[in-house]
This record gives sequence, structure tokens and C-alpha cells, in this order.
Amino acid sequence: MEGQGMETGQILSMNGGCGEESYAKNSHAQNAYLLRTIPVLHAALLDFCTKKLPAIVAIADLGCSSGPNTLFAISQSMSIIHDTCRQIGCSPPQFSVFLNDLPSNDFNTVFKSLPQFQKRMMEENGQDFGPCYIAGVPGSFYGRLFPAKSLHFVQSSTSLHWLSQVPLELSDCSDKAMVNKGKIYISRTSPPRVVEAYLSQFRRDFCSFLRLRSEEIAPGGHMVLTFRGRRMPDPFPDESCLLWDYLGLAFQDLVSQGLIEEEKLDSYNTPYYEPYVEDVRAEIEREGSFTLDRLEIIVAPWDGVNGGQRYDRRKTAEMMAKAMRAVNESMITSHFGDQILDSLFERFIDIMARDTKEVEHPSLVVSLIRKS
Repeated sequence: MEGQGMETGQILSMNGGCGEESYAKNSHAQNAYLLRTIPVLHAALLDFCTKKLPAIVAIADLGCSSGPNTLFAISQSMSIIHDTCRQIGCSPPQFSVFLNDLPSNDFNTVFKSLPQFQKRMMEENGQDFGPCYIAGVPGSFYGRLFPAKSLHFVQSSTSLHWLSQVPLELSDCSDKAMVNKGKIYISRTSPPRVVEAYLSQFRRDFCSFLRLRSEEIAPGGHMVLTFRGRRMPDPFPDESCLLWDYLGLAFQDLVSQGLIEEEKLDSYNTPYYEPYVEDVRAEIEREGSFTLDRLEIIVAPWDGVNGGQRYDRRKTAEMMAKAMRAVNESMITSHFGDQILDSLFERFIDIMARDTKEVEHPSLVVSLIRKS
């Protein structure tokens, strides 16, 4: 990530495997968002099923990652379509499922889980379910992934807040108006032009994402997207920025200890953005390929990383540190090396444990229909 010039696809990967610091073991919060998305997913699929279904329904999950959440939304989608078809008296379709993520994703763990997944789907839905054919599609969803008009239903959960790259404007460390001093994401101390650069990058990326999907989704096809976002126009709310401020303070501690250089920290920014809900609506209208069916805000509690269990503040901080590490380790290592990781997240735990703030974490759920 030297110079912040690399695309996210070259440096971002969730920690693979099933170890204690893996994404698979530290994605409870993402599961909480998935559960809250089901009503919107269900409504979109019911609308989809009222139309003449093709004999083979093609479904894509963009940003599938690995672990227990990977196949959850896919299983829900296929089960809803299957059950709806039985209720209205038509033959259930076959399914062609595409699991997409960056080439560095741990697809091996995903593929190993597929035989058991197929068996469970048959047990839960009956012997007339499917068949279901599943394939992996490595690549960035900010690029073209599928043939024209080949998809019927697309879903993506907790992925689109990752940008295609750090805004290029932030790579010019000679311009003090673009130096995000001591921070790794937007903060109240960030210069206005840093905030503007992040917003501009999101707009470019989201518009590109919609345009590319419009080429791949058949007319009348549906798309349900869930990603972190803001429910207020203020670009600095704690519910969007607090965890990144904690991590920035942890980095600053390492600078004060002489473990990393100050210039090294000042040249590091996270390719991440939580857009304001109305900015998302505006971009959908501006791009023009999709009808906005629903746009809702769902909220996870501040300690959603606990997976519903109650812990004290320090235990929650420890689990949050694992969750942050699972998604940020590859980028941090690319820029700073791996020697600082343990010290960095130990400091993160101490900083979060000492604080008393408990902020909710909102996400946006967007249901779209491809225009004819």
C-alpha cells in the first residue's frame, strides 16, 4: 500500500481459515446485519417470483468472503424462491449460484463447505429442491464480472463500504490540505478536502458498480445491497468514525513509542466510506439504470460483535479488536509490515476499554429493480 496508490483489490482480503483471528470467527456483527436484511430480501424475492421465472435462476453474491455468513443469504434466497413456487403451484427452478470476491479471498474454505451445504438445503427444502450449481467468481465488483443480461438476482452484504482505492488525492503528502494528520479515516480533525475526496471516490465507485451491474442483470432482475452508511448528513458522527478514531489513536501510540514513523502514519488512509443515505438515493437516480424499490436503515448495537452474548467493556473491546484485525490486517501489513500488529491491537483494546461511549452502527439496505 506504499504511497496509497494500489487498488483495494490488490491489498484487501479478510483473514482466511478458521483460526482465532480469522474473519470466519470474527464476523458476528455482519451476521447481525444479515438477519436484519431478511424482510427486504424476502419482499424483493416475492416480487421477483410474481413474474415468469426462467427455468434456471442465476443468483450472484458479491463480496461473499468466507465463513458462516458466506452461504446464509444465498440459502435464504433459494429457499424463499423454492417455497414461493410451491405455494403458487409452479415448478421450482434450478439455481445457478455465483460466489464473488477478490482473488485473495479464501475460496478454498468456502468450497470445502459446499457438500454439507447442498445436503442441508435438500433436508430443509425437500427432495424437489434444485438442483443447485455453485461456482466461484474471483474479481472486483468494481469491474465487469458476468456476461450481459445473465443474472436474475444479485445480493451483496457488508461490502460496498469498501472503496475501489484510497482517493488518489490523499497520496500527495506535500499538500497539507490533503494530509489526514494522525488519522486513518475521516475524523473531526480531517481537512475538508479529505472529506470531499472520500465522497467523490464513493460517488465514482457506486456509479460504476450500478452501471456494470445494469449490464449484467436481465431487465426486471432484482438487486439487494446492504452496506454501512450514515443516517445523518454530518460526515463525522461517532457511529461512523469512532472505531476508526480508536485505531488511529492506537497508531499514534506506536508513533510516540518510536515503533513507526509519523510520516508513515500520515500516508496511510483506509479505502472505506460510509455514505449518507440521501447521497445513495441521489446516485441511484443519477445513474438511472435501476428503479429504487426500498431504501431502509438497519441498526446493530455497539456491542454487536458479541453475537448476542453479554460481556463487560473490556471483553467487548477484545472482540472488536479481533473483528477490526480480521478485515484490516492485510492492508496494515502491506503498508507497515506485520511486526506492529499485536502491539497495535493491544493498544486498540486499551483505548476502547477506557472509553465509555456506546454508539450504534447503522447500515443501509437498498432494494433495486433493473429497468426494462
